[in-house]
Amino acid sequence: MSAQHIHILYIDDEIHNLNAFKASFRRMYSVVTASSAEEAEKLLSEKEFQIIISDQRMPKMTGIEFFESILDRYPEPIRMLLTGYADINAVVDAINKGQVYKYFSKPWNEDELKHNIDKAYEVYALRKENRELTAKLLDVNQKLEFLVRQKLIS
Repeated sequence: MSAQHIHILYIDDEIHNLNAFKASFRRMYSVVTASSAEEAEKLLSEKEFQIIISDQRMPKMTGIEFFESILDRYPEPIRMLLTGYADINAVVDAINKGQVYKYFSKPWNEDELKHNIDKAYEVYALRKENRELTAKLLDVNQKLEFLVRQKLIS
């Protein structure tokens, strides 16, 4: 899949960060932005995203709380966290509660973030391929078991 087909949802309550992210990455990826967790949830229900990047400190809900709240409904997207604050507890919570792939400080380094978005997509694609191969294997196994039962009956 080309980078342009990588769909990213970026959530941040600061409009200038949303604009900067979109300006930096819109030529490389398909970027959709949301200014709140509520708006992001609505977008998730309408479109498939491979990568979700969220700011940590937002009104009403932190990035970690947002990731934790969507984990059951949207387990496939790779989650990344951005923050302007160095908080080791947030990093630990991000990994443990929100299953965050990477944690970045603001202001972000564009090359580093791009590199990690590409790596995150590789993880997403490998997990998807693994799920598909597992499903095929289960199907073949069921068919094989059926044939063995038929052979034993006759």
